[in-house]
Amino acid sequence: MSQASVIRISPFHYIHVLDNNSNVTRVEKGPASFAVKDHESVVFGPAQMIMIPPRHYCIVKNPVIKKDGVVSVINEHGQVALAQGDEEIRFDNDPVFPLYPGEQLYGKVSPLQVVAPNTALRLRAVRDFDEHRAGNEFLFKGPATYMPRVEVQVVEIVRAIIVLPNQALRLRARRACTSTQNGKSVKRNAGEEWLVREEGAYLPDVFEEVRETVKAYTLTEKKALQLEAISSFVDELKVKRNAGERWLVTLQDKETHIPDVNERVIGEIPITTLNSRQYAVVVNPVKNGVPQLGKRELRTGEVSFFLRPGERLESGIQNVHVLDADQALLLRAREAFTDGKTERAPGDRWMIYGPTDYVPPVSVDIVEKRRGIPLDKNEGIYVRNVETGQVRSVTGQTYMLDPSEQLWSKELPAVVEDLLNKDVTLQKEAHRGGAAAAASQARDKTRVVTFRTPHNSAVQVFDFKAKKARVVFGPDLVMLGPDEQFTLNSLSGDVPKRPHVIKSLSLLLGPDFMTDVVVVETSDHARLSLKLSYNWNFEVEDQSAAVASKIFSVPDFVGDACKALASRVRGAVASQTFDDFHKYSARIIREAVFGVGEDGAVRNKLVFSNNSLAITNIDIQSVEPVDSRTRDALQKSVQLAIEITTKSQEAAARHEAERREQQARGRLERQKIDDEAKAEKSRTILLQLQAQSAAVESTGQASAEATARAESSYIEGAAAVELATLSAEAERIRKEMTIGLRKTRQEKEIAHKTRLNLMEVSKAKELAKIDADKFKAIVGSIGVATLEGMAKSEAEAQAELLASLNLSSYLVTDGSNPVNLFDTAQGLIGQ
Repeated sequence: MSQASVIRISPFHYIHVLDNNSNVTRVEKGPASFAVKDHESVVFGPAQMIMIPPRHYCIVKNPVIKKDGVVSVINEHGQVALAQGDEEIRFDNDPVFPLYPGEQLYGKVSPLQVVAPNTALRLRAVRDFDEHRAGNEFLFKGPATYMPRVEVQVVEIVRAIIVLPNQALRLRARRACTSTQNGKSVKRNAGEEWLVREEGAYLPDVFEEVRETVKAYTLTEKKALQLEAISSFVDELKVKRNAGERWLVTLQDKETHIPDVNERVIGEIPITTLNSRQYAVVVNPVKNGVPQLGKRELRTGEVSFFLRPGERLESGIQNVHVLDADQALLLRAREAFTDGKTERAPGDRWMIYGPTDYVPPVSVDIVEKRRGIPLDKNEGIYVRNVETGQVRSVTGQTYMLDPSEQLWSKELPAVVEDLLNKDVTLQKEAHRGGAAAAASQARDKTRVVTFRTPHNSAVQVFDFKAKKARVVFGPDLVMLGPDEQFTLNSLSGDVPKRPHVIKSLSLLLGPDFMTDVVVVETSDHARLSLKLSYNWNFEVEDQSAAVASKIFSVPDFVGDACKALASRVRGAVASQTFDDFHKYSARIIREAVFGVGEDGAVRNKLVFSNNSLAITNIDIQSVEPVDSRTRDALQKSVQLAIEITTKSQEAAARHEAERREQQARGRLERQKIDDEAKAEKSRTILLQLQAQSAAVESTGQASAEATARAESSYIEGAAAVELATLSAEAERIRKEMTIGLRKTRQEKEIAHKTRLNLMEVSKAKELAKIDADKFKAIVGSIGVATLEGMAKSEAEAQAELLASLNLSSYLVTDGSNPVNLFDTAQGLIGQ
């Protein structure tokens, strides 16, 4: 606060002066020199007045109360009245003004807001004025300049939304209002939705809310739109739609469609096109807009159509059935109808044979498409008549099933299925207990079951309808009839034999062998385990039915034969002692199995009359005691025999070794005497040679030493010359390398400095160009008129200042250059 007695108030400045007597603060404006009295004090200022440029405004809090544009004074001391707590907006009509005591500038001087085209300000009245009430909202639309009021608050800027072709705006009313649509005023209820379809900019009203921009669906010849009515209304085509109703909009109706607010798009329906070789069955067809529920309609090509709501294709688009000469269609009537001249009842079956093409009507179902089945003489199928139930097999021809026939599946036991899937080459291995099997594959059960009977084997087939069996000898092919089944051979296997180990369809006739383990007991109660192998074969003199059925009379011939042979062996061994059996086991067992003839000789085979099985040979593979003590005693006796034999062999070997040693010692002594004689002779020759060597050594040593010294001197000289030459060459190479490195380093430094200089020059050029472009851009953006105005502004300001001070001229000087005013005055007077 200034305490000077005289305050110089500059132009466009002001101060607040407090009169301490009346306690009233007044405003003093410049330019003026204000002398402060004793009872006055300056409480504010000097301060610059508020200047409002054109198209600007400011907000003043606690403004003075004016009447007809004049400040109201409430007493004789000049105290002004203020609107406490209120605000006032002042524009450029009062461009310069001071703030009275109590007034405050709210914010800063701001430019007026320009509302661009296609935009608006959403305003809210904060107090009643004109026709608006507090809380009301309204729009101020552009293009215009908004003049703010204290009664109005700017809520937001609303921008227009551009509605492009094939687009629409979906609006919703926030409250009951009136909207403009197609140039007409329409009353809207709160929450109501509608579409604005007019192209161009649309500025939503204050009570309208933009939900979304709806894009149009483009309809083509191959695409239609399925719609559903959300509520009852009248669509654009002036058709009344009920809630839940569905319909199609196609290209015939319009090219594009924008869904209304009362419509829901179910989806785009592609066109269904049938060519001349296709057809389709439409379920629930629509006739005159009414769906025919439960009905079916046949449509054949060439045709294109859209499926109406509720319609669907049964089994999709189907091709016309084209039948070859060996093909046919089995048909069944769905309902009674007339087929040409034939009356068809529901459920009737008939066939259409090729070559032809066929499109079934809606009253006919295609049960299946049949083809003639070509069959070789070794192939066949099972056919069943559905009317009589009779099943028969058809082989060796191309067969087409009749309408009353169908393929029949022949079921076989699981064991037989597995055996049929095995390779026939493994049948012999299966008889021997092998577990190898080929990879199983699924069998067509409608085909006649065939089995290739291996060579030298037989297969029995039983007909359950005729109650008789037949036997097929290999190699041959067995084909089962509808009522026939294979006789499954379940044989014993493993060692010792266990029942039901081997499963086989064919019975090998041999010769073959089987191995079994038999436990026997001698008369002296020694228990032995015998491993026996029997050679066997079936004696089949002819292939008559009686002989063929005889070999299958015993189900498990392996188990029965092994049991019978084991019984004979046990009986024979029981009457023998252990020692006798140990010595004559082979003879005893062969006699027990084959028996002894009238001539006392052992027979060569044993024949079982039940199934003509012949045992031709027996091999004793091993004999082992079952009792551990017997086994140990047997092992000891064997070991003792082995030891006796070993010792006798050792004594013989020792005698032979001593004999050979004596012979070798005699030869050695003789050789030693011969070697000593030869050594004495060699020593005499050695002494002679030593004498000759001493003579040569004494005469040749001197000459050798002289020659060596000369050679050494020659070598040393040559080495010195070579060393000097190499040293000189190394020094030359070292100098050349030093010079080359120095030259290379200098060249690299020169190139580096050259590049640095070029970079500095380029950088300087770029900076100069940037400064020039910058200066040019600044001058271009400011403009010539602006620069001229800036140059003249200082002089013009001084001129205006002098004009405001009513001075015709002035002189400015400082103490260093005094001005002689006396001479100047005399000159003026003299003039």
